[in-house]
Amino acid sequence: MKNELEKFVTYISDICNGTPNNLSIDEARNVVRAINEFLYATDDSLDEVEALGSKFQFFSEFHKYWEANHEKIIDLKIDDQACSYVADALHDVFIRTKGIAFSEVWDACGLKPKEVCRIRMLTANQDFRGSRSFHGLAKIYRDDASLFDVRKINDDPEDFISAIGALLLSQSDKRIQYAKNITNFLIENDSEPYEIIDRFDRDVFALREALTHYQGAGYGNKKTDMFIRDMVVLEIWDNITGFEKIDVASDVNTIKVALRTGIMKSAIPLVSSFMDIFCYQYGYVDEINAKAWRRVWEIWRAKYPDESIDSPCLLDFFVYNVIGKQFCKDILCEYKCDAYDHTFKWHSPKNKTCQVCHRNGERNKAHLILKKMPCTDPDGEIAIKGTDFYTKEIAEPNLSECPFKIACSENGFRMLEPPKSISIMGQTGWTTAYAKKEQGGGGIMA
Repeated sequence: MKNELEKFVTYISDICNGTPNNLSIDEARNVVRAINEFLYATDDSLDEVEALGSKFQFFSEFHKYWEANHEKIIDLKIDDQACSYVADALHDVFIRTKGIAFSEVWDACGLKPKEVCRIRMLTANQDFRGSRSFHGLAKIYRDDASLFDVRKINDDPEDFISAIGALLLSQSDKRIQYAKNITNFLIENDSEPYEIIDRFDRDVFALREALTHYQGAGYGNKKTDMFIRDMVVLEIWDNITGFEKIDVASDVNTIKVALRTGIMKSAIPLVSSFMDIFCYQYGYVDEINAKAWRRVWEIWRAKYPDESIDSPCLLDFFVYNVIGKQFCKDILCEYKCDAYDHTFKWHSPKNKTCQVCHRNGERNKAHLILKKMPCTDPDGEIAIKGTDFYTKEIAEPNLSECPFKIACSENGFRMLEPPKSISIMGQTGWTTAYAKKEQGGGGIMA
Protein backbone atom coordinates (compact mmCIF):
# COMPACT_ATOMS: atom_id res chain seq x y z
CA MET A 1 0.00 0.00 0.00
CA LYS A 2 1.34 3.43 -0.92
CA ASN A 3 2.01 5.93 1.85
CA GLU A 4 0.81 9.54 1.76
CA LEU A 5 3.93 10.87 0.03
CA GLU A 6 3.91 8.20 -2.65
CA LYS A 7 0.25 8.90 -3.40
CA PHE A 8 0.98 12.61 -3.66
CA VAL A 9 3.94 12.13 -6.02
CA THR A 10 1.84 9.84 -8.22
CA TYR A 11 -0.99 12.38 -8.26
CA ILE A 12 1.34 15.22 -9.30
CA SER A 13 2.79 13.02 -12.04
CA ASP A 14 -0.71 12.28 -13.31
CA ILE A 15 -1.57 16.00 -13.40
CA CYS A 16 1.52 16.64 -15.50
CA ASN A 17 0.95 13.58 -17.68
CA GLY A 18 4.46 12.50 -16.79
CA THR A 19 5.97 15.54 -18.56
CA PRO A 20 6.29 18.54 -16.21
CA ASN A 21 7.92 20.76 -18.88
CA ASN A 22 5.93 23.69 -20.28
CA LEU A 23 3.00 23.35 -17.89
CA SER A 24 -0.19 25.04 -18.96
CA ILE A 25 -1.81 27.47 -16.54
CA ASP A 26 -4.54 24.88 -15.83
CA GLU A 27 -1.90 22.24 -15.02
CA ALA A 28 0.09 24.69 -12.89
CA ARG A 29 -3.10 25.66 -11.06
CA ASN A 30 -3.82 22.00 -10.26
CA VAL A 31 -0.23 21.42 -9.08
CA VAL A 32 -0.38 24.41 -6.70
CA ARG A 33 -3.76 23.27 -5.36
CA ALA A 34 -2.43 19.74 -4.82
CA ILE A 35 0.72 20.95 -3.03
CA ASN A 36 -1.34 23.18 -0.74
CA GLU A 37 -3.81 20.41 0.08
CA PHE A 38 -1.09 17.83 0.70
CA LEU A 39 0.96 20.07 3.01
CA TYR A 40 -1.58 22.31 4.69
CA ALA A 41 -5.17 21.09 4.42
CA THR A 42 -7.13 18.52 6.37
CA ASP A 43 -10.44 16.70 6.06
CA ASP A 44 -12.58 14.48 8.26
CA SER A 45 -11.02 11.30 6.85
CA LEU A 46 -7.66 11.98 8.52
CA ASP A 47 -6.89 10.32 11.84
CA GLU A 48 -6.00 11.95 15.15
CA VAL A 49 -2.53 12.41 16.61
CA GLU A 50 -1.55 12.84 20.26
CA ALA A 51 0.50 15.85 21.34
CA LEU A 52 0.95 17.68 24.64
CA GLY A 53 -1.36 15.19 26.33
CA SER A 54 -4.25 15.93 23.98
CA LYS A 55 -5.56 14.56 20.70
CA PHE A 56 -5.65 16.65 17.55
CA GLN A 57 -6.69 15.91 14.00
CA PHE A 58 -3.76 15.55 11.63
CA PHE A 59 -3.03 18.88 10.01
CA SER A 60 -2.70 17.37 6.55
CA GLU A 61 -1.77 14.19 4.73
CA PHE A 62 1.85 15.38 4.85
CA HIS A 63 1.56 15.81 8.63
CA LYS A 64 0.54 12.18 8.94
CA TYR A 65 3.48 11.09 6.78
CA TRP A 66 5.93 13.41 8.59
CA GLU A 67 4.89 12.18 12.03
CA ALA A 68 5.66 8.58 11.02
CA ASN A 69 8.80 9.17 8.95
CA HIS A 70 10.63 12.34 10.08
CA GLU A 71 13.34 10.44 11.97
CA LYS A 72 14.09 8.16 9.02
CA ILE A 73 14.31 11.11 6.64
CA ILE A 74 16.52 13.34 8.80
CA ASP A 75 18.50 10.36 10.16
CA LEU A 76 20.58 12.09 12.83
CA LYS A 77 23.87 10.47 13.86
CA ILE A 78 26.42 11.27 16.55
CA ASP A 79 29.97 11.29 15.16
CA ASP A 80 32.49 10.06 17.73
CA GLN A 81 35.50 11.43 15.83
CA ALA A 82 33.99 14.90 15.72
CA CYS A 83 33.08 14.57 19.40
CA SER A 84 36.72 13.78 20.13
CA TYR A 85 37.92 16.89 18.26
CA VAL A 86 35.48 19.05 20.21
CA ALA A 87 36.36 17.38 23.53
CA ASP A 88 40.05 18.14 22.96
CA ALA A 89 39.21 21.75 22.10
CA LEU A 90 37.11 22.15 25.24
CA HIS A 91 39.85 20.66 27.39
CA ASP A 92 42.33 23.14 25.89
CA VAL A 93 39.98 26.03 26.72
CA PHE A 94 39.50 24.64 30.24
CA ILE A 95 43.28 24.58 30.84
CA ARG A 96 44.01 27.94 29.24
CA THR A 97 41.21 29.71 31.14
CA LYS A 98 41.60 27.79 34.41
CA GLY A 99 37.98 26.70 34.05
CA ILE A 100 36.64 30.26 33.90
CA ALA A 101 35.12 29.68 30.46
CA PHE A 102 32.73 27.11 31.95
CA SER A 103 31.36 29.30 34.71
CA GLU A 104 29.17 32.37 34.76
CA VAL A 105 29.08 35.34 37.09
CA TRP A 106 25.50 35.31 38.36
CA ASP A 107 24.19 38.36 40.23
CA ALA A 108 21.65 37.35 42.87
CA CYS A 109 20.82 41.04 43.45
CA GLY A 110 21.38 40.70 47.19
CA LEU A 111 18.53 38.23 47.63
CA LYS A 112 18.69 35.17 49.88
CA PRO A 113 19.03 31.70 48.31
CA LYS A 114 15.41 30.85 49.12
CA GLU A 115 14.25 34.02 47.39
CA VAL A 116 16.37 33.41 44.29
CA CYS A 117 15.00 29.88 44.05
CA ARG A 118 11.40 31.11 44.41
CA ILE A 119 11.76 33.70 41.66
CA ARG A 120 13.58 31.35 39.28
CA MET A 121 11.23 28.38 39.71
CA LEU A 122 8.10 30.47 39.26
CA THR A 123 9.42 32.33 36.19
CA ALA A 124 11.92 30.02 34.41
CA ASN A 125 9.02 28.55 32.42
CA GLN A 126 8.15 32.06 31.16
CA ASP A 127 11.34 32.61 29.13
CA PHE A 128 12.92 35.05 31.54
CA ARG A 129 16.45 33.83 30.92
CA GLY A 130 19.58 34.31 32.97
CA SER A 131 20.77 36.85 35.51
CA ARG A 132 20.16 39.89 33.27
CA SER A 133 16.41 39.27 33.19
CA PHE A 134 16.60 38.30 36.84
CA HIS A 135 17.42 41.92 37.77
CA GLY A 136 13.98 43.12 36.76
CA LEU A 137 12.26 40.21 38.47
CA ALA A 138 14.28 40.81 41.63
CA LYS A 139 13.10 44.42 41.71
CA ILE A 140 9.48 43.32 41.35
CA TYR A 141 10.01 40.84 44.19
CA ARG A 142 11.56 43.45 46.48
CA ASP A 143 8.70 45.84 45.78
CA ASP A 144 6.05 43.22 46.65
CA ALA A 145 7.21 39.71 47.60
CA SER A 146 3.61 38.59 48.07
CA LEU A 147 3.24 38.50 44.27
CA PHE A 148 5.40 35.37 44.33
CA ASP A 149 3.28 33.52 46.88
CA VAL A 150 2.49 30.05 45.50
CA ARG A 151 -1.14 29.98 46.66
CA LYS A 152 -1.78 33.52 45.45
CA ILE A 153 -0.43 32.70 41.99
CA ASN A 154 -2.51 29.53 41.89
CA ASP A 155 -5.67 31.51 42.70
CA ASP A 156 -5.00 34.24 40.12
CA PRO A 157 -2.25 33.27 37.64
CA GLU A 158 -3.21 36.04 35.21
CA ASP A 159 -2.48 38.68 37.85
CA PHE A 160 0.98 37.18 38.39
CA ILE A 161 1.75 37.08 34.67
CA SER A 162 0.68 40.71 34.41
CA ALA A 163 2.78 41.73 37.42
CA ILE A 164 6.00 40.25 36.02
CA GLY A 165 5.44 41.85 32.63
CA ALA A 166 4.76 38.65 30.68
CA LEU A 167 1.14 39.37 29.79
CA LEU A 168 2.26 41.70 27.00
CA LEU A 169 4.50 39.03 25.46
CA SER A 170 3.35 36.49 22.90
CA GLN A 171 1.09 33.55 23.78
CA SER A 172 -0.19 34.99 27.06
CA ASP A 173 -2.79 32.23 27.32
CA LYS A 174 -0.02 29.62 27.56
CA ARG A 175 1.89 31.72 30.10
CA ILE A 176 -1.12 31.88 32.38
CA GLN A 177 -1.48 28.10 32.11
CA TYR A 178 2.22 27.63 32.93
CA ALA A 179 1.93 29.81 36.05
CA LYS A 180 -1.14 27.87 37.21
CA ASN A 181 0.39 24.46 36.64
CA ILE A 182 3.83 25.04 38.17
CA THR A 183 2.06 26.13 41.35
CA ASN A 184 -0.17 23.05 41.07
CA PHE A 185 3.04 20.99 40.97
CA LEU A 186 4.32 22.63 44.17
CA ILE A 187 0.96 22.36 45.96
CA GLU A 188 0.60 18.69 45.04
CA ASN A 189 4.06 18.08 46.49
CA ASP A 190 3.20 20.19 49.57
CA SER A 191 6.31 22.25 49.01
CA GLU A 192 7.71 25.71 48.49
CA PRO A 193 10.30 26.11 45.68
CA TYR A 194 13.38 25.94 47.91
CA GLU A 195 12.21 22.74 49.63
CA ILE A 196 11.07 20.93 46.46
CA ILE A 197 14.44 19.18 46.13
CA ASP A 198 13.79 17.45 49.48
CA ARG A 199 10.63 15.88 48.09
CA PHE A 200 12.87 14.03 45.65
CA ASP A 201 15.53 12.98 48.18
CA ARG A 202 17.84 15.74 46.87
CA ASP A 203 18.17 13.92 43.54
CA VAL A 204 18.14 16.65 40.89
CA PHE A 205 17.58 14.17 38.08
CA ALA A 206 14.49 12.75 39.78
CA LEU A 207 13.18 16.30 40.12
CA ARG A 208 14.01 16.93 36.46
CA GLU A 209 11.99 13.91 35.37
CA ALA A 210 9.03 14.99 37.48
CA LEU A 211 9.09 18.56 36.15
CA THR A 212 9.47 17.66 32.48
CA HIS A 213 6.63 15.14 32.70
CA TYR A 214 4.25 17.44 34.57
CA GLN A 215 1.70 18.43 31.95
CA GLY A 216 1.20 22.09 31.12
CA ALA A 217 3.81 23.61 33.48
CA GLY A 218 6.05 24.85 30.66
CA TYR A 219 9.06 22.97 31.96
CA GLY A 220 10.53 21.28 28.90
CA ASN A 221 14.00 19.80 28.87
CA LYS A 222 15.80 23.07 28.20
CA LYS A 223 14.12 25.20 30.86
CA THR A 224 14.33 22.42 33.45
CA ASP A 225 18.02 21.77 32.81
CA MET A 226 18.81 25.49 33.05
CA PHE A 227 16.84 25.93 36.26
CA ILE A 228 18.47 22.94 37.97
CA ARG A 229 21.91 23.95 36.71
CA ASP A 230 21.50 27.41 38.22
CA MET A 231 20.33 26.07 41.56
CA VAL A 232 23.44 23.87 41.80
CA VAL A 233 25.95 26.39 40.41
CA LEU A 234 24.69 29.06 42.79
CA GLU A 235 24.94 26.54 45.65
CA ILE A 236 21.30 27.15 46.50
CA TRP A 237 20.91 23.37 46.56
CA ASP A 238 23.88 21.44 47.92
CA ASN A 239 24.45 17.81 48.93
CA ILE A 240 22.60 16.72 45.81
CA THR A 241 22.91 13.69 43.55
CA GLY A 242 22.27 13.20 39.84
CA PHE A 243 23.90 16.43 38.64
CA GLU A 244 25.99 14.56 36.07
CA LYS A 245 22.73 13.44 34.42
CA ILE A 246 21.63 17.00 33.61
CA ASP A 247 22.15 17.87 29.94
CA VAL A 248 23.22 20.91 27.97
CA ALA A 249 20.25 23.22 27.58
CA SER A 250 19.45 22.44 23.97
CA ASP A 251 18.57 25.50 21.89
CA VAL A 252 19.28 27.03 18.49
CA ASN A 253 22.83 27.99 19.50
CA THR A 254 23.97 24.65 20.91
CA ILE A 255 22.23 22.90 17.98
CA LYS A 256 23.91 25.21 15.47
CA VAL A 257 27.36 24.46 16.90
CA ALA A 258 26.62 20.71 17.03
CA LEU A 259 25.67 20.71 13.33
CA ARG A 260 28.62 22.82 12.21
CA THR A 261 31.25 20.90 14.16
CA GLY A 262 29.72 17.64 12.93
CA ILE A 263 29.21 16.04 16.35
CA MET A 264 25.60 15.68 15.15
CA LYS A 265 25.07 14.90 11.47
CA SER A 266 21.86 14.82 9.46
CA ALA A 267 21.14 13.07 6.16
CA ILE A 268 19.76 16.32 4.70
CA PRO A 269 19.88 19.99 5.76
CA LEU A 270 17.09 20.53 8.25
CA VAL A 271 13.68 21.46 6.85
CA SER A 272 11.87 24.75 7.35
CA SER A 273 9.61 25.09 10.37
CA PHE A 274 6.71 25.50 7.92
CA MET A 275 7.22 21.84 6.98
CA ASP A 276 7.92 20.69 10.54
CA ILE A 277 4.25 20.47 11.45
CA PHE A 278 3.80 19.94 15.22
CA CYS A 279 7.60 20.34 15.62
CA TYR A 280 8.59 16.69 15.16
CA GLN A 281 11.96 17.62 13.67
CA TYR A 282 12.62 20.15 16.42
CA GLY A 283 11.90 17.62 19.16
CA TYR A 284 14.04 14.96 17.48
CA VAL A 285 16.97 17.35 16.94
CA ASP A 286 16.64 18.62 20.51
CA GLU A 287 16.92 15.06 21.86
CA ILE A 288 19.92 14.02 19.75
CA ASN A 289 21.68 17.35 20.30
CA ALA A 290 21.65 16.79 24.07
CA LYS A 291 23.00 13.28 23.54
CA ALA A 292 25.76 14.55 21.25
CA TRP A 293 27.00 17.10 23.77
CA ARG A 294 26.80 14.43 26.49
CA ARG A 295 28.99 12.23 24.30
CA VAL A 296 31.51 15.09 23.97
CA TRP A 297 31.55 15.41 27.77
CA GLU A 298 31.99 11.66 28.23
CA ILE A 299 34.99 11.60 25.88
CA TRP A 300 36.50 14.67 27.55
CA ARG A 301 36.03 13.18 31.02
CA ALA A 302 37.48 9.81 29.94
CA LYS A 303 40.58 11.47 28.47
CA TYR A 304 41.17 14.01 31.23
CA PRO A 305 39.29 12.89 34.37
CA ASP A 306 41.02 15.46 36.59
CA GLU A 307 40.66 18.34 34.15
CA SER A 308 37.00 18.43 33.17
CA ILE A 309 33.65 19.75 34.33
CA ASP A 310 31.19 17.92 36.59
CA SER A 311 28.18 17.79 34.26
CA PRO A 312 27.35 18.26 30.57
CA CYS A 313 25.01 21.08 31.54
CA LEU A 314 28.04 23.23 32.40
CA LEU A 315 29.07 23.21 28.75
CA ASP A 316 26.20 25.61 28.15
CA PHE A 317 28.07 28.63 29.49
CA PHE A 318 30.77 28.28 26.82
CA VAL A 319 29.02 26.58 23.90
CA TYR A 320 25.92 28.79 24.07
CA ASN A 321 27.24 32.11 25.38
CA VAL A 322 30.62 32.20 23.65
CA ILE A 323 30.68 29.97 20.57
CA GLY A 324 27.01 30.14 19.59
CA LYS A 325 26.29 33.78 20.40
CA GLN A 326 29.69 35.41 19.81
CA PHE A 327 32.06 33.40 17.59
CA CYS A 328 29.83 31.37 15.25
CA LYS A 329 28.28 34.33 13.45
CA ASP A 330 29.01 36.65 10.53
CA ILE A 331 30.95 39.08 12.72
CA LEU A 332 34.03 39.74 10.56
CA CYS A 333 33.14 42.87 8.60
CA GLU A 334 34.87 44.11 5.46
CA TYR A 335 34.66 47.81 4.62
CA LYS A 336 35.56 49.97 1.63
CA CYS A 337 36.87 53.47 2.06
CA ASP A 338 34.60 56.16 0.55
CA ALA A 339 37.57 58.35 -0.42
CA TYR A 340 40.07 55.80 -1.73
CA ASP A 341 40.06 52.34 -3.25
CA HIS A 342 41.34 50.41 -0.24
CA THR A 343 39.41 47.99 1.97
CA PHE A 344 39.90 46.82 5.53
CA LYS A 345 38.38 44.34 8.01
CA TRP A 346 36.81 45.24 11.33
CA HIS A 347 34.98 43.60 14.23
CA SER A 348 31.82 45.70 14.22
CA PRO A 349 29.10 46.35 11.61
CA LYS A 350 28.47 49.76 13.22
CA ASN A 351 31.78 51.28 12.15
CA LYS A 352 31.47 54.41 9.93
CA THR A 353 35.13 55.45 9.71
CA CYS A 354 37.91 54.27 7.42
CA GLN A 355 40.31 52.81 9.94
CA VAL A 356 43.20 52.79 7.43
CA CYS A 357 42.88 56.52 6.85
CA HIS A 358 42.37 57.09 10.56
CA ARG A 359 45.73 55.44 11.32
CA ASN A 360 47.33 57.75 8.75
CA GLY A 361 45.85 60.86 10.28
CA GLU A 362 42.99 61.32 7.80
CA ARG A 363 39.27 61.27 8.51
CA ASN A 364 37.21 59.56 5.84
CA LYS A 365 34.05 57.52 5.91
CA ALA A 366 33.76 53.84 4.98
CA HIS A 367 30.83 51.57 4.14
CA LEU A 368 30.22 47.90 4.88
CA ILE A 369 30.52 45.62 1.85
CA LEU A 370 30.68 42.12 3.33
CA LYS A 371 30.21 40.13 6.54
CA LYS A 372 31.59 36.65 7.06
CA MET A 373 32.41 34.01 9.67
CA PRO A 374 35.79 34.63 11.34
CA CYS A 375 36.74 30.95 10.95
CA THR A 376 36.57 31.26 7.16
CA ASP A 377 39.04 34.13 6.81
CA PRO A 378 42.78 34.37 7.60
CA ASP A 379 42.08 37.65 9.40
CA GLY A 380 39.34 36.14 11.55
CA GLU A 381 41.11 37.04 14.78
CA ILE A 382 40.16 40.68 14.17
CA ALA A 383 36.54 39.71 14.90
CA ILE A 384 37.36 37.25 17.70
CA LYS A 385 39.38 39.89 19.52
CA GLY A 386 36.37 42.20 19.41
CA THR A 387 34.05 39.83 21.31
CA ASP A 388 33.10 40.22 24.96
CA PHE A 389 34.61 36.83 25.74
CA TYR A 390 38.03 37.87 24.47
CA THR A 391 38.06 41.32 26.01
CA LYS A 392 36.38 40.67 29.35
CA GLU A 393 36.30 37.05 30.43
CA ILE A 394 39.08 34.82 29.22
CA ALA A 395 42.36 34.39 31.13
CA GLU A 396 45.77 34.55 29.44
CA PRO A 397 46.85 33.41 26.96
CA ASN A 398 44.00 34.79 24.88
CA LEU A 399 42.35 32.79 22.14
CA SER A 400 42.61 34.39 18.73
CA GLU A 401 40.46 31.91 16.81
CA CYS A 402 37.45 29.72 17.46
CA PRO A 403 38.62 26.59 19.31
CA PHE A 404 36.22 24.48 17.23
CA LYS A 405 37.84 25.52 13.95
CA ILE A 406 39.50 22.12 13.42
CA ALA A 407 36.27 20.23 14.03
CA CYS A 408 34.34 22.49 11.64
CA SER A 409 37.11 22.18 9.06
CA GLU A 410 36.91 18.39 9.20
CA ASN A 411 33.15 18.79 8.64
CA GLY A 412 33.81 20.86 5.52
CA PHE A 413 32.94 24.25 7.04
CA ARG A 414 29.26 23.56 6.41
CA MET A 415 27.41 26.55 7.80
CA LEU A 416 24.34 24.53 8.65
CA GLU A 417 21.42 26.28 10.32
CA PRO A 418 19.49 25.06 13.38
CA PRO A 419 15.76 24.31 13.31
CA LYS A 420 13.09 26.79 14.28
CA SER A 421 9.90 25.99 16.10
CA ILE A 422 6.27 26.98 15.63
CA SER A 423 4.17 26.44 18.74
CA ILE A 424 1.61 23.66 18.54
CA MET A 425 -0.91 25.61 20.60
CA GLY A 426 -1.66 29.29 21.14
CA GLN A 427 -2.92 32.18 19.03
CA THR A 428 -0.04 31.85 16.55
CA GLY A 429 0.30 28.06 16.66
CA TRP A 430 -0.54 25.13 14.43
CA THR A 431 -3.88 24.41 16.13
CA THR A 432 -5.26 27.79 15.03
CA ALA A 433 -4.00 27.31 11.46
CA TYR A 434 -6.16 24.40 10.28
CA ALA A 435 -7.81 24.61 6.85
CA LYS A 436 -10.32 22.27 5.25
CA LYS A 437 -9.48 21.01 1.76
CA GLU A 438 -12.74 22.29 0.33
CA GLN A 439 -12.45 25.67 2.08
CA GLY A 440 -8.83 26.79 1.70
CA GLY A 441 -7.32 29.61 3.75
CA GLY A 442 -5.76 28.81 7.11
CA GLY A 443 -2.12 29.24 7.98
CA ILE A 444 0.21 30.65 10.63
CA MET A 445 -0.64 34.16 11.81
CA ALA A 446 1.82 36.93 12.67
